[in-house]
Amino acid sequence: MILEFTCTLIEWRGPAPFVFAPVPEDESELIEEVSSLVTYGWGAIPAHIRIGETDFQTALFPKDGIYLVPVKVAVQKAENVKIGDTVKVRLELRI
Repeated sequence: MILEFTCTLIEWRGPAPFVFAPVPEDESELIEEVSSLVTYGWGAIPAHIRIGETDFQTALFPKDGIYLVPVKVAVQKAENVKIGDTVKVRLELRI
């Protein structure tokens, strides 16, 4: 499954501050429909992500009815993006 969307990067504070790309509601619903096929536990879903020209692997996780894509520091630096910036995300789930 491949999804593409545009979103604004947000901060969510857990044990340390992290930058996330929130998956819009419609796309989050599509992910939820296949979540049981792709999760490796605790609701985390492995995904291949592209932001700009940078590809990386991460795990999506559910939060308040949507999924969040953690944006690694290396990606933030490579793409010169920060909290509040709008990015285009290509998200691939391997089912």
